[in-house]
Amino acid sequence: MPTPEAPEFGDDHIDGNALAGPLSQVFVADVTGCDCRCGYCGRVGPLATAVVYTHCPGRVARCPGCARILLRLTETPAGTWLDLGAGAALRLPVAG
Repeated sequence: MPTPEAPEFGDDHIDGNALAGPLSQVFVADVTGCDCRCGYCGRVGPLATAVVYTHCPGRVARCPGCARILLRLTETPAGTWLDLGAGAALRLPVAG
């Protein structure tokens, strides 16, 4: 079975750590260290490893494995929208 090639992202992105501040408006804990599962390829890894684009409305985080969208975070006058679409999920650690 052939191994898929790593996606090409170009130079106009930053890593998932850029989501720490904006996501702190939604979550109490810093979620960039939490595991994130891609709803397309199933890759699991820290959200901090996502490929993040900020030159669009809001922020778009893409899977570093398949380049599909993991999440969209958009701040509007009416509130903050967080879209994890396509089965993507964040695993929040148990507080303790």
